[in-house]
Amino acid sequence: MNLACFKAYDIRGRVPDELNEELAWRIGRAYAEEIQPGAVIVGYDVRLESPLLAHALMRGLNDGGASVIDIGLCGTEEVYFQTFHREAQGVGGGIMVTASHNPKGYNGMKLVRQGSRPISGDTGLFAIRDRAVLLPAPPVLAPSPLAGEGWGGGGGTPSQRTDITADTDKSAYIQHLLGYIDHAALKPLKIVADPGNGAAGPTAHLLAARLPFEFIFINDAPDGHFPNGVPNPLLPEMRSATANAVIEHGADFGIAWDGDFDRCFLFDHTGRFIEGYYLVGLLAEVMLAKEPGGKIIHDPRLTWNTIDQVQQAGGIPVQSKTGHAFIKERMRLEDAIYGGEMSAHHYFRDFAYCDSGMIPWL
Repeated sequence: MNLACFKAYDIRGRVPDELNEELAWRIGRAYAEEIQPGAVIVGYDVRLESPLLAHALMRGLNDGGASVIDIGLCGTEEVYFQTFHREAQGVGGGIMVTASHNPKGYNGMKLVRQGSRPISGDTGLFAIRDRAVLLPAPPVLAPSPLAGEGWGGGGGTPSQRTDITADTDKSAYIQHLLGYIDHAALKPLKIVADPGNGAAGPTAHLLAARLPFEFIFINDAPDGHFPNGVPNPLLPEMRSATANAVIEHGADFGIAWDGDFDRCFLFDHTGRFIEGYYLVGLLAEVMLAKEPGGKIIHDPRLTWNTIDQVQQAGGIPVQSKTGHAFIKERMRLEDAIYGGEMSAHHYFRDFAYCDSGMIPWL
């Protein structure tokens, strides 16, 4: 069995050689048995294989004794939100099927436990991997509601237990996001929004309908074929559509997201891309205005600008190792209000210390 998709912080590999429906089922069952989460939130991105992988994963979770709340097409942060938001309702974990900004042909999973705490190699991911290998022959899965026929499995007995509840209501998540805004301070703005045909489109439209701004949407239809290229604005060649739209429409600024919108990227009124180290300092100032004297976590690549801005704003800068697991752990340890990386990951205490691609631009 090819286990190359198990990385230090998540699961990611080529489909079907390194990640397929059989392995997705094994991961689901192993996760349920290892973590014993009760109920699990499952969502998936726009990649063409994601619904089928999610279906196999959900059946594996069922066979491992967990119930599933299927929130459908979404961003990674929506899985994080629903996991911590529904903790009192018995939700003890979440899994997002996504390959984020990887090229076409890849897929993967991001796993969290109760409270949306990350599951990485040394906190359970490799234990899930080792358990998945030892499982008996997978069952024959019932036909997926998302495809004409389901995976045939490895010849085992049929998967009997089905405890999957579909719930695609985003209202609580949208209300949470709007809570970060000082509505009295809002002024008319023209904003270009570029989801890059990823999962951000539906959520961005829901927010736009509740904000007094003029939005110009481009590439907003979710499309796993990625007709305009895989959304990854860290690559200079993937920035031109947003930048050109800002200039063409005379917008005040532009926003672009990656495929699962756990990262957002900003452009100023001239269409110029704003580098990550400037955003961390700016977001630190905003958060410190709400909570003076708070701690701000930053990675080692962000020092001179971030430290100066945090100190000038009356905050305490704290350096962490690079990587979401390290940032989140240090934020919890320090009770930090915000953490940022140059890679455009931004973490917020009020978002269960998770990263969000929607909160920064709001």
